[in-house]
Amino acid sequence: MAKNIILVGFMGTGKSTVGWRLAQKLHMEFIDMDKEIERITGLTVSDLFRRYGEVRFRSEEQVLAAKLAQRENMVIATGGGVVLQEENIDALGGSGTIVRLEASPEEILTRVNRKKGSRPLIRRDMNAEDIADILKKREPLYACARYRVTTSGKDVEQVVNEIVELLKREER
Repeated sequence: MAKNIILVGFMGTGKSTVGWRLAQKLHMEFIDMDKEIERITGLTVSDLFRRYGEVRFRSEEQVLAAKLAQRENMVIATGGGVVLQEENIDALGGSGTIVRLEASPEEILTRVNRKKGSRPLIRRDMNAEDIADILKKREPLYACARYRVTTSGKDVEQVVNEIVELLKREER
């Protein structure tokens, strides 16, 4: 079974962008869990949250994580909150290597502000300190990752190459 590469991390750390490019480079299939949930439900993540709430979204996420864990040779960009449910990490982690992408709170704020309205858990009045507080609370949940890669101050190719090098070392 060809292992999957599972990217976790807070929103705005680059999971979708890095994941797509990493999949291209490694000739693997790319799945963005949020985009897949949108395809399945016919609703954007923001609309799903607005209409049915976070519980429904997390339920969709859990079902999808279990399905993806049965597949192979994929780069999976998870949603930022996938780590909130242990079942997700157990399923996905059993199918491959978990890599945590991280960025500074300031960088995250800059990135998510570029996509206003598409991030249901980011309030308009949030600042870098608010994000730092959330990151601190989630830190134990991100411990599931075998590797940690910082995306702040790096371009996509640098991050992709760093992940590839980490995975090559693992194979040796």
